Amino acid sequence: MEIYLENTLSRKKEIFKPLKKGIFGKPKVGIYHCGPTVYWHQTIGNMRAMVMADVVRRTFLLNGYKVNFVRNYTDVGHLTGDNLGDADSGEDRMEKAAKRERLSPLSIADKYIKAFNKDISSLNVLPPTHAPRATDHIPEMIKMVEALIKNGCAYATPHAIYFDVEKFPEYTKLSGQKLDELETGEGHGSVGDPDKRNRHDFAVWFFKAGAHKDALQTWPSPFVSPLVENGRGFPGWHIECSAMSKKYLGETFDVHMGGIEHVPIHHTNEIAQSECANCAKFVNYWLHNEHLLVDGKKMGKSEGNAYLMKDIAEKGFDPLALRYFFLQAHYRSKQNFTWEALLAASKALEKLREFVSGVPQSGKILPSYMELFTKSTNDDFNAAGALAVTWDLIKDKSASDADKKATILKFDEVLGLNLSKLRVLRAETGIYSVKEGSARLAHVTAEANALLGEREAARTAKNWKKSDELRDKLASLGYEVKDTPQGQKVSKK
Repeated sequence: MEIYLENTLSRKKEIFKPLKKGIFGKPKVGIYHCGPTVYWHQTIGNMRAMVMADVVRRTFLLNGYKVNFVRNYTDVGHLTGDNLGDADSGEDRMEKAAKRERLSPLSIADKYIKAFNKDISSLNVLPPTHAPRATDHIPEMIKMVEALIKNGCAYATPHAIYFDVEKFPEYTKLSGQKLDELETGEGHGSVGDPDKRNRHDFAVWFFKAGAHKDALQTWPSPFVSPLVENGRGFPGWHIECSAMSKKYLGETFDVHMGGIEHVPIHHTNEIAQSECANCAKFVNYWLHNEHLLVDGKKMGKSEGNAYLMKDIAEKGFDPLALRYFFLQAHYRSKQNFTWEALLAASKALEKLREFVSGVPQSGKILPSYMELFTKSTNDDFNAAGALAVTWDLIKDKSASDADKKATILKFDEVLGLNLSKLRVLRAETGIYSVKEGSARLAHVTAEANALLGEREAARTAKNWKKSDELRDKLASLGYEVKDTPQGQKVSKK
């Protein structure tokens, strides 16, 4: 079946056509996903973006593609001014974090890369084919800046090397805005460098001078400034993704993904500098995920609602319940997070697990349902529609449970809910253990299974108070719970 996707660049739904056919007719797809700036823990809004990108990747895999999936780590050059719509102003986020925690930028990056990988692993996000760090690719960035200067698309001032926006007439083709309308957001277009020619020009290399004279992470370069020796400085945020994607995917590749907030500046700048440096089209298809709201409001530290994965665990929820919640909305739609909505998703996931674990053996994959499922996933990666097909299958009385299970396990190659890891247990064993990969217990209700899942997460997080509260709640439902080395042993009172 053909894959259709909504291309931000063309503003229409298109049939996906890969650049490379691959060996023996197996098609290939190259995907770049803008990864995190590793100066702090990533919010559940960032986690939604990771899960949605994972669904895109898994959909291509389901359709027989060989996927080269690249997701970077930004560990230098991402300035705080980006929050104000001007990515060339403010302090480097890595340096700000280093001062906050009294660690080196390298240690900060190592710390939060480890935390990020732990978080996405708990959500069953597949590891990338390549996970480049910006600081490991400075030579590639310098080479691209040299190409921009050689092609007459960049110029030097004593403080930075800037991309000349006027040299790229299609600068706003991704956002669809007019250049003179790009003054949205406080601080955008401010000229901190008096030698900057145009307020829309953006830095591809900052010299260790002026506002950045005390920069902690700098490298020598062939660029010349009267204020520093050996052209010492650091790359601008935008040039990093252009250089890394080129190294691992080529000058032109299939799909670039990221948040909707990247459209007017970051991705717009990536296109301009890449196409001017390489004299080739940059990306064929652009996919952008919308934001996650919390209680109908924008997520942010100032709002006190920038929840992290540890907050999910502290509330006693299985991380995969959050993944299930994310699957309930389209990646291009805003989604509203509430604790009540997460609880509902948790209960739905438990019912799905209960069905799968309650069927002793798998049968045959049902072609008709496989076609319906693939039709949803191939229609711009409609995970919500795919979930609906899953529940329709469970309710279908004409199909055997064994065939339903086999088909659902195939669905899970895209859904990513780890259903194949569930073990069917005899009711009399009464052991509930996520760690051991055991199934949700068939001899207890869906509500009790959900509470056991919450209690397992509370025990993992060493939230003993929450664990005791959940044990009491299970007792009120008529279940006695004992903790054993194998997991929670459950029996009827």
